[in-house]
Amino acid sequence: MEPITIGIVGILCLLLVILLLRIPVGFAMGVIGFIGFAKVLNLKAAYGMLGTEVWNVFSSYGLTVIPLFILMGQICFYSGVNERLYKSAYAWMGHIRGGIAMATVMACAGFAAICGSNTATAATMSTVALPEMKKFRYNPILSTGSVAAGATLGVVIPPSVVLIIIGLQTGESIGRLFMGGVIPGILLCGLFLLTVYVMCLRHPEWGPAGPEVSFREKLASLPGSIEMVVLFILVMGGLFAGWFTPTEAGAAGAAFALLISLVSRKMTFRKFSAAVVDTLKVSCMIMMVMLGAVIFGRFLAVTRIPFEAANFVAGLPIPPTVIILLICVIYIIGGMVMDALALLLITIPIFFPIVIAMGYDPVWFGVLITIVTTLGAITPPVGVTTFIVASMAEDVSIDRVFVGVSYFMIAYAVLVALMLLVPATVTFLPGLV
Repeated sequence: MEPITIGIVGILCLLLVILLLRIPVGFAMGVIGFIGFAKVLNLKAAYGMLGTEVWNVFSSYGLTVIPLFILMGQICFYSGVNERLYKSAYAWMGHIRGGIAMATVMACAGFAAICGSNTATAATMSTVALPEMKKFRYNPILSTGSVAAGATLGVVIPPSVVLIIIGLQTGESIGRLFMGGVIPGILLCGLFLLTVYVMCLRHPEWGPAGPEVSFREKLASLPGSIEMVVLFILVMGGLFAGWFTPTEAGAAGAAFALLISLVSRKMTFRKFSAAVVDTLKVSCMIMMVMLGAVIFGRFLAVTRIPFEAANFVAGLPIPPTVIILLICVIYIIGGMVMDALALLLITIPIFFPIVIAMGYDPVWFGVLITIVTTLGAITPPVGVTTFIVASMAEDVSIDRVFVGVSYFMIAYAVLVALMLLVPATVTFLPGLV
């Protein structure tokens, strides 16, 4: 059997195992990659590759950036930063029609900037925002849709765990990827706010206005968001100015988040222990997925599928823009049926060489596929963020939550179109570094 044929069979087997047998994706990629590597070469070479890659992955200094940023987000979560952010946003925007939903999106954006996880943002903001919107008789389509869509900002706005992993996979600068995600993240947040406004314009009864808050109360709420702003400026400003490497930025962010929680007296030893345990769980899961992806990537490399695919696509008589659109469609469809992180780790070795061969900026492509695959977090049938919100809103069916997030998918489409037409939305800030 030809190596390319073995590679195609391996990819199909991997998708079948992940989708039907529900085996953890890291183990599935590792096992199939090992067996495929042995089939193309031999068992001795596969054992040698396995030992080398296990050591390379788990001894990599660059991987320490992942638990540090996760720890920063967990400390902020357990110290109640999300609640203070929401109260601040609610004080300034809650009195207008749809304002509580807008405040929810803004709070999601703020928490995303220090958390970097869409699932964590969905769980925490559902707890804080859904009861408030229910109290003011918000339509469940608007309330759950705004939380689920707003939570996806956790993957787009840096520091993002997904952007970190893309940087580690491709060898691209994590700092440049973070800078590239700033403007698209802000634009997506703005488009979400516009979506809420249009929804309430068409259905005024969906988002009744909350009570008016005095200017003094608005000012009193600001300290709840200032700590987040300072933390974001410390991390991103330090990276931008060259004061920190990404790993050092994660360490500084975690230390400052801990300092904030101690000064505000919101952190107990029990909460800190829970934050550390949760950090270990998430970090171990991500590292196992990365190890499996590396092994599977080595298997694809010996089959020469990525290189043959790059040569084939480069020779097609169609514009590069059409190829990029096709890749986006593949990521959107793939994100509907499997985890976004797993999808990225499987496909980056295939598509990244193709895009680079066509002359596209690697930072632009990394941010683009992050945004496109993020759609998978709110699209059926997987839609993990949507299911989290539905589980938190026990009286709202999952189909109504999917209806709610469908309005926000238009915002994603507008942003992707803007990034394709104006690549500087991504490349401008990295170009200044």
